[in-house]
Amino acid sequence: MSTLPPAGPARPRHATLSGSRQRAERDHAVLSAGAAAVLLASSVLLAAPGSASAQTVRPTTPGSSAFTAPQAAVPNPGLVQVAGPSPYKLPDDAASAQAFVAMAPNLLPAAAPAATPEPEPEPEPTPAPAPAPGWSAPVPDAPTSNPYGVADSEYAAGYHTGVDFAVDPGTPVLAVGDATVVSARWDGAYGKEVVLRLTDGHFAQYAHLSALSVSRGDHVPAGERVGLSGSTGNSTGPHLHFEIRTSNRYGAVINPIAYLSGHGVTAF
Repeated sequence: MSTLPPAGPARPRHATLSGSRQRAERDHAVLSAGAAAVLLASSVLLAAPGSASAQTVRPTTPGSSAFTAPQAAVPNPGLVQVAGPSPYKLPDDAASAQAFVAMAPNLLPAAAPAATPEPEPEPEPTPAPAPAPGWSAPVPDAPTSNPYGVADSEYAAGYHTGVDFAVDPGTPVLAVGDATVVSARWDGAYGKEVVLRLTDGHFAQYAHLSALSVSRGDHVPAGERVGLSGSTGNSTGPHLHFEIRTSNRYGAVINPIAYLSGHGVTAF
């Protein structure tokens, strides 16, 4: 017959309950301490200046932030904005990125309206040729009363050696070209007369004048007055008798109109 060991003294029930309570209180204290540490760390993190959490959790803190920074002006919608580098890769066969650039529709050139062809102006009438520089008619636009070369037995040469222009007394007579005055005097049947030596060696004679405006040796340019028309000498009425001579003598004459026309003079 076996013998049971002697039982120890019985443990009171309230002692067992007290041990469990103590362990629970101890665990609660540990949890409380851990929570306090977490809260302390959070407060330190929130207090750290410039931290992202501080900016996010406390958006009303004075200073620059995503909520308080001034907003930039809206770009002008008419401007083309160029993007930064793109992560996208162009096709291997693309020669240039320019082929993939599209222009904003509002910046495309507008098609120019078809221009209405202007009517061609009517051609202006061809003006009369101006006299060559340095030449003039003796009395511009005066009518001819007796042309050159007309046969007349009353003349020693048997023909009219000059051309007569019908002008009123006192009409200015002009040098037909740049010249030097050879004579300015009375000359018998020619009355008051002026003879000019022209630059090409020919001589211009003005006869039957009422007044002389130059003297021997004077230089006169084309168009300058050399005297006034009249009816002195062998004359039946006021006119200008004008000759072109190849030498300064009677009868050495050529057609005055043809000579001046060859120098561009047309005011006859």
